[in-house]
Amino acid sequence: MKLCVLFPGIGYHCDKPLLYYTNKLARGMGYEVIPLKFTGFESGTKGNENKMRTAAAHALGQAHEQLNGVDLTAYERVVFVGKSIGTAACLSYRTETALKACTVLLTPLVLTFGYPADNCTAFHGTSDPWASTADITRLCSENNVPLYTYENANHSLETGDVHTDIENLSDIIQKISDILR
Repeated sequence: MKLCVLFPGIGYHCDKPLLYYTNKLARGMGYEVIPLKFTGFESGTKGNENKMRTAAAHALGQAHEQLNGVDLTAYERVVFVGKSIGTAACLSYRTETALKACTVLLTPLVLTFGYPADNCTAFHGTSDPWASTADITRLCSENNVPLYTYENANHSLETGDVHTDIENLSDIIQKISDILR
C-alpha cells in the first residue's frame, strides 16, 4: 500500500492544477491519496514573518486533525506533497511524527527550511513574490534538496502564457511521476 498526502497552500487548494494533477497521477499509480483542506487563515500573510509562522502552525494543526486515526506506518511508501505554506506544514508534520516520507515541495517558503529537508525535491518560480530565488536556491543547496526552477513563473508556477504554463505543468508532473515511482 502506498499513500500520498497533499498539503495545500493558503489560497492554493487541491483542486488547482499542481495538486489536482498530482492527485490524479498518484491515484493512477496505485496510491491512496488524502487531499487535506486548510481554512481560516489570517489575511495579509505574504511578507509578514510572524503571520507566516502562525499560518504554518495553523495548517499543521489542521493536518494533525485530518490525519488523526490514519496509521501512516501501515503503508510501504508515503509521499507528502506540499504547496507553499503546506511545505512548512508537511515538513513539520514529518518531523513531529518521525515519518520518513519522501516529500515534494511546490513553491517552498524560507520558513519551510526550518525543518529537516532530507528526501525532498523542490519546485520554484523565479518570479515568486513569496520567496526569492536567491534564498530558495541557497536553502536547497545547503540542505541538499534538488531544485527545479521555472523562469518567470509566479507562486502558482505560472507565467501568464498559457502554452508555457502547460509545458511547465507537464514537466512538473513528469518529475513528480518519477518521484512517485
